[in-house]
Parts: sequence; structure tokens; C-alpha cells
Amino acid sequence: AESHPLEDTAPRIVEHPTDLLVSRGEPATLSCRAEGRPSPAVEWYKDGERVETDREDPRSHRTLLPGGSLFFLRILHGRRGKPDEGVYVCVARNYLGEATSRNASLEVA
Repeated sequence: AESHPLEDTAPRIVEHPTDLLVSRGEPATLSCRAEGRPSPAVEWYKDGERVETDREDPRSHRTLLPGGSLFFLRILHGRRGKPDEGVYVCVARNYLGEATSRNASLEVA
């Protein structure tokens, strides 16, 4: 078959996040990279809930990196809870479909 280099393609995850064990207050990165055409938009979900990043809330300690990874400036962990601890997935979408990464758990040491 001849190749059509500009053909649109559904997203696929080419780099999956892996489980992390992080000390409180340390930075952390959950990796995710997706390919597709047009370039897929990446969103993160923690325990099924969408993760807000500094795109939605400028004061957020979480940043969506250009490639799709989720960067934590510092892992938050207080007496009242562990807001960053949980199971994360990244979801990449374009108009042709979506792809979901493997689950990655983030634990605070």
C-alpha cells in the first residue's frame, strides 16, 4: 500500500505513565506522550476525576507539559488529606478518537 504521510490518524499513546513513589514536597512527573494527526489534546484523570492544571487554575501546582506529561511542582500531602495520591491515566483525543494510557499510581512516601 502506498503511504499517505498527511493522512489523519487517531491518537495512540507512545509513552505511558509509570507508578511513582514520591516524598512530600518533592517535584514529580507522570509521563505521557501521544501521537496522532491532528496532534491529540491530552487530559489527565485521577481516580476517574479530571485533573485541573495551571491551564484552568493559574495557582495550580500541576502543569501540563507540552508533550502531554503531568508535572507536579511539589507533591501536596497534608494532615487533612493526600490530594495528589491516587491512580492516574492520561487520555489523548482528536476528532478521530481517543486513547487511554495504562494506570499509574502515585503514592506519597
